[in-house]
Amino acid sequence: MDMTVKTSMGDYKITVLRGAINNLSEYCDTDKKALVVTDSGVPFEYADTVSKQFKNSVIKIIPQGEINKNFETYKMLLEVLSENEFTRNDCVVAVGGGVVGDISGFTASTYMRGIHFYNIPTTLLSQVDSSIGGKTAIDFYGYKNTVGAFYQPEAVVIDPDVLKTLSQRQLNNGLCESIKMAATSDIELFNLIENGDAYKNIETVIQKSLKIKKDIVEKDEKETSLRRVLNFGHTVGHAVETSMGLNALLHGECVSIGMLAFSSDNVRNKLISVLNKYDLPTELPLSADEILSALRHDKKANSKGVNAVFVDEIGSFRLEFIDFEKLDELVKGAY
Repeated sequence: MDMTVKTSMGDYKITVLRGAINNLSEYCDTDKKALVVTDSGVPFEYADTVSKQFKNSVIKIIPQGEINKNFETYKMLLEVLSENEFTRNDCVVAVGGGVVGDISGFTASTYMRGIHFYNIPTTLLSQVDSSIGGKTAIDFYGYKNTVGAFYQPEAVVIDPDVLKTLSQRQLNNGLCESIKMAATSDIELFNLIENGDAYKNIETVIQKSLKIKKDIVEKDEKETSLRRVLNFGHTVGHAVETSMGLNALLHGECVSIGMLAFSSDNVRNKLISVLNKYDLPTELPLSADEILSALRHDKKANSKGVNAVFVDEIGSFRLEFIDFEKLDELVKGAY
């Protein structure tokens, strides 16, 4: 399946196809020199397979984990590009999850004011969410994605076969982003995940999740209004990540917890049932005071409060600005 994302920087194609990682010349310009970026948690065979299809390539393996999405890693990637005499006609290729995609895209966006970027996501979370939309970033002073840019890839190549090497925890971590999008925007997808086996229908889950995100980012490319719906669960989720340390819980696990504070009682009950089904957490591991402290430093907050996404019925959402006092009440009442 192919779909095209239309943006102000140009259109790009998303391909979802088993075995696609072995036929990149159909989706990418493999005549370019490529810096293939992966991390130590991704099976090397994936980066190696990608690298061999470009006529000239360099593989760089960065340490696994959100904690390494920082200035030091970013600087190192710039040095690799410079030392190997990459030009504006060359490319960076991300082979990995959201951390690899974020830092690779940000590096591509800034080197020589922007070189070509291809994204080949290898985790379910990145396949259904972070690989499209153009958000690239690194973390700063322990806070997620505070330094970054909107920079669109030339193409996104999604091969569901690479998911076979993921642990069940990592699969569930990624599925949470699909649950999030289904809760706000697609009751049929939610019902499929709730009543069926998401992993026996994984291509459908990936495709439906991508369609939701594609439709949203095309209407609101720079997150001025509608795109905020994608932050359902992230308000508290990011605060949990920050307060516990970036490697304590996985991103989707934090979003799992975060969704419950902004749901009606009926939706919260349905979410808890689905999240339990896929072994995702539903209990807040921190106090409301710790959450509020982290939220005040979140890039989406201002001095008075945050813009939050609420789900009153599955398949729909509303956006509302809430002050920190109200947020405190919501957090205490939800867990």
